[in-house]
Amino acid sequence: MVELLAPAGDLERLKWAILYGADAVYCGGPTLGMRANTTNFTLEELKEGVLFSHQRGKKVYVTVNVVLHNEGIDTLESYLKSLEEIGVDAIIVSDPAIMDVALKTTKLHVHISTQQSTLNKEAVQYFADKGVSRIVLGRELSKENIEDIIKHTNIEIETFIHGSMCASYSGRCVLSNFFTGRDANRGGCAQICRWDFALENYKGRYIKGDKPFTFCTKDLSLLKYIPEMIDMGITSFKIEGRMRSVYYIATVVGIYRKVIDSYLHNLENYQYNKNYERILVNCANRESTPQFFHDIYDETCQYYNGRMEVSNQDFLGVVLDYNKETKIATIEQRNYFKKGDFVEFFGFDDKMISYTLDEIYDENMCMIEVVNHPKQVVQIKVKEPICAYYLMRIKRY
Repeated sequence: MVELLAPAGDLERLKWAILYGADAVYCGGPTLGMRANTTNFTLEELKEGVLFSHQRGKKVYVTVNVVLHNEGIDTLESYLKSLEEIGVDAIIVSDPAIMDVALKTTKLHVHISTQQSTLNKEAVQYFADKGVSRIVLGRELSKENIEDIIKHTNIEIETFIHGSMCASYSGRCVLSNFFTGRDANRGGCAQICRWDFALENYKGRYIKGDKPFTFCTKDLSLLKYIPEMIDMGITSFKIEGRMRSVYYIATVVGIYRKVIDSYLHNLENYQYNKNYERILVNCANRESTPQFFHDIYDETCQYYNGRMEVSNQDFLGVVLDYNKETKIATIEQRNYFKKGDFVEFFGFDDKMISYTLDEIYDENMCMIEVVNHPKQVVQIKVKEPICAYYLMRIKRY
């Protein structure tokens, strides 16, 4: 059975990912992870996250994927043993020193991170022979490359299917260090590739264009190719985005869950639902392409002349509670909405409820016209039953 692997930037997002269909989540612990700017997990939060996941038959992988410097070596073994005691299902590493220490001193399963840029079958076999249990392939591989690796090796293969892409080989960039002093290979990437730049020619003269130059990559989306990838024998499908919102996590995980299950349960008569693409487009702020999967990486995969990254406004609110007797839903606001808006409630099942907001009440059940205060709690009558962890968004299709 193929695994759907989701990002979890904190304990709240871990729970959303699991509830919306992830088979496993990956997250950062208190140290040695590649996302220093996220909230990350304390060891106590990891315990809670592992318990929550294991009670539902799901797994938790912890990133220990920095490029290790000398100052991290002395505490490495004790940290890995702490993760082992908590019961995490695997660690994700890129530095061979961390791999060796984990394999020699713990019983942790070790996954090789995409930061290692494993791109050929000989490298995959090398790590397999070392005793690791899974390889997260570099995102720069074509379908044919992946098929060849799976054919000639015998180890679990994980690939990215959705999310941001690195302009360099995954994470192997020094521009962040150069411009800001923040080490991209130790969790501090400042995403220099998304900055705007002025261009000069070889004579030192500025090259003027309609917009500033950038070399930001578009996002990855392989939704359409999930059946092919299942048939190829890929073990785990990975979604990028530990810094994304709960709405993004729930939406993306939910859509990929539907596609995976739809194909596996109806191999002969599977039909791709084009409408899912519109949902994914509406919850992100960059265009997406298949990137390297079909061996295409040209000017269509990047922004060179500026881009618009508008904050998502579709996400309207989180359902905190639902009273079955009064049919009143308690909603915590995330974006402005008003009476008369056509909205959609969706949850971790297949139910989607379209509804025009005829009446909105504040916490004192006084009728109001607009909801425009951050995290304002309001009451809305919803005739069909929903529950906590449902989300509300604008209905656009």
